[in-house]
Amino acid sequence: MSLLKKNKKKKPMRMSGASTTQQSNLRPSQVEKLAPCIASCPAGNDIRLWFNIIAQREKTGLELEEAYKKAFDVLAQTNPFPSVLGRVCPHPCEEHCNRVEKEGGVSINALERYLGDWSLKNGLALPKIDGESEKNESIGVIGAGPAGLSFAYQMARRGYPVTVYEKTDKPGGMTYWGIPFYRLPQDVLLAEVKRIQDMGVEIRYNTKIGTDVTADELKQKHKAVFVAIGADQARRLSIPGEQGPGVWGGTDYLAKLNGGEKLDVGKTVAVIGGGNTAIDAARMARRAGAQVTILYRRTRQEMPAIEQEIEDALKEDVKIEYLVAPVEIKRDGDKVTGVVVQKMELGEPDDSGRRRPVPIDGSEYEIAVDSVIAAISQSPDFDSLGGLKPQDRWYKQDEYFQVDDGLWVGGDVVNPDLVTTAVGQGRKAAEAMHAVLQGKAKPVLEDPRPPIPPERIKMDLEEIYPTKQAVSPSHRPVEQWLSEPDQEIVLGLSEEQFLEEISRCFSCGLCFGCERCWMFCTPSCFSKVDNPGPGNYYSINLDTCDGCKKCGDECPCGFIDLS
Repeated sequence: MSLLKKNKKKKPMRMSGASTTQQSNLRPSQVEKLAPCIASCPAGNDIRLWFNIIAQREKTGLELEEAYKKAFDVLAQTNPFPSVLGRVCPHPCEEHCNRVEKEGGVSINALERYLGDWSLKNGLALPKIDGESEKNESIGVIGAGPAGLSFAYQMARRGYPVTVYEKTDKPGGMTYWGIPFYRLPQDVLLAEVKRIQDMGVEIRYNTKIGTDVTADELKQKHKAVFVAIGADQARRLSIPGEQGPGVWGGTDYLAKLNGGEKLDVGKTVAVIGGGNTAIDAARMARRAGAQVTILYRRTRQEMPAIEQEIEDALKEDVKIEYLVAPVEIKRDGDKVTGVVVQKMELGEPDDSGRRRPVPIDGSEYEIAVDSVIAAISQSPDFDSLGGLKPQDRWYKQDEYFQVDDGLWVGGDVVNPDLVTTAVGQGRKAAEAMHAVLQGKAKPVLEDPRPPIPPERIKMDLEEIYPTKQAVSPSHRPVEQWLSEPDQEIVLGLSEEQFLEEISRCFSCGLCFGCERCWMFCTPSCFSKVDNPGPGNYYSINLDTCDGCKKCGDECPCGFIDLS
């Protein structure tokens, strides 16, 4: 809901005796804009608002801890996993931050992690929705991953009884089984899951659909079912020698290690692929003491893995060979002895937008290795869904993630993507399902607010936006990364760094009380409001406006339009 006070425009009266050359027909209006960080967040977080609650706390009379709590409630409305996403999200919001045009974008991801960790340390519960009564419609969820738990949380806070069916003995889905603990500590994930359970969400572990509970039983018990299983099935290489010991799929390898198994990969390992799973698998193999080479069929520029993770892998002495693809795995009996690769060159772009790798005839050569980890792609195990699996290869859902009256989907079953995307899909599906169950119109998906580009921000005003370099989270010393393999590498921000960094937000398109419109308005059109807050610091009286346009010209954040 907008925090802005609506101002009804009135037709301005011409002042008698005033020169027409000094007047304008333009009049100011306060228009909240869509900040690029919000527009590019797959989870739909209102980043600007929760930043402003903390950064503007002195203007609004909030103590620091009170501001933290209010900010957390805003963040958690769309994301029940701020500590998790603050660690694993590749933060596309930062790439689109308007402050990139000045001296560098705001470190949004590090700020999210800090507030999430603060909320866990201080025992904050997830926010409920005021006025929602308990509902009778029971909701079933298949998969306790980020999409399923995000959906379950959103339905529970609207009063629905929710049961989650999870085939393993741990919650979190691919965030638990597919991400190394040095990136995402187990206790952090489990603590955020517990808050969802504390809202009344029941998780039934070791429960397989079609075996422990049938599709018909789910349909009879629940008014609607949300399917959100993860993409835990590794795609095969389909090359000679792949079958047998010494070859793992990337997701299988990581899941076994996170489950506590000890795997002997030998002294040398080849990892096939260039995504996050490949990087994670390579770094875990290094922690087992192996020399690791990543084989990638394109160049560094096309690698889809998080850039910082690639850099950290290189710091751990992971080698990367570009423009090569495996064509055969060599064996001596059952033992892997090497992998034959073929050199590639880049051709025209394919459907992904990246240039297509083209084999070079006669360029094959062999690399001696003891084991191979194939991390080229993964997909959900649809067969595990029994009678709820899609008729075709994938579900055919609408823009609200609805398949039919009683079936909704989200996360990897829609398209394997970011954890943040899965969280956002779970929320959107829950909002739409709630509307359907209550006989209301589905929510509007398109944000109606006009976007605000960087040219609308007066970032050269040093007195308003002083030049400040972004802060970076601290890291443990590199020499400790492999010697203490399960310890978290990125340590986060201090409170001083957090408060300094959050003050760098431009508040693009939303009033932050800088007072310039009020100071520069000669006829005193602007009046301070009694209860100020982000986006609500001044009201406008257009009866006294003479059209000088100074307010719009002086507004640094692009909140005031002239029309």
